[in-house]
Amino acid sequence: MRLISWNVNGIRAAVKKGFMDFFDDVDADIFCLQETKLSAGQLDLELEGYHQYWNYAEKKGYSGTAVFTKEEPIHVSYGIDMEEHDKEGRVITCEYEGFFLVTCYTPNSQRGLARLDYRMEWEEDFRKYLNMLDQVKPVVLCGDLNVAHKEIDLKNPAANRKNAGFSDEERSQFQNLLDAGYTDTFRHLYPDAADRYSWWSYITKARERNAGWRIDYFVVSDRLADSIVEADIRDDIFGSDHCPVYLELDL
Repeated sequence: MRLISWNVNGIRAAVKKGFMDFFDDVDADIFCLQETKLSAGQLDLELEGYHQYWNYAEKKGYSGTAVFTKEEPIHVSYGIDMEEHDKEGRVITCEYEGFFLVTCYTPNSQRGLARLDYRMEWEEDFRKYLNMLDQVKPVVLCGDLNVAHKEIDLKNPAANRKNAGFSDEERSQFQNLLDAGYTDTFRHLYPDAADRYSWWSYITKARERNAGWRIDYFVVSDRLADSIVEADIRDDIFGSDHCPVYLELDL
């Protein structure tokens, strides 16, 4: 089973930058999007052979997630069933026979860590949600989780110690998730791979210098770790300030 996750930073913009070429070429069984920046009715994507599920933010042109899947899920839900977290279109869960697929666009802590307190609430509640699913079936989580876990996961760790995405608090919460019984698929296969990033700031032309961050993930329940065939970061693909991440599972 081949899965793709991509923060497209606006799907309408990505479509104009070759999105469909990559979509057709990769032929994923499940293709997940974050930051679609879309409202219902604004885009009609023709994806033959796929079921489409979209979660829109109440605020126009903001956040949003989508799942395109060849196999129709048993059940699809939107959000994590908590009103304070479910207004920004951040989560879609698809239940399949053998696992839950969850795509997530984690709230950014923002400049000056202005939204860090909310982010901490989100992390606690989202982990409880995943654990609830995990008690029923193993979980495959993907998305822009807005955290670089360790120093190897960004180009300039020292300069970003207190910045959004690399604060001690955010990194600790990601470790808490792993400690709760989950595996970072890329690091599982490539624990020492350096200079592998999934996001680069547009502002500083960081991609040209590969001054990036690895903040897009596939994370699976520990009991799926032996099913990981390949995990990759498709940094050869453009069209967003993020690149797609890839997971192949033997399921």
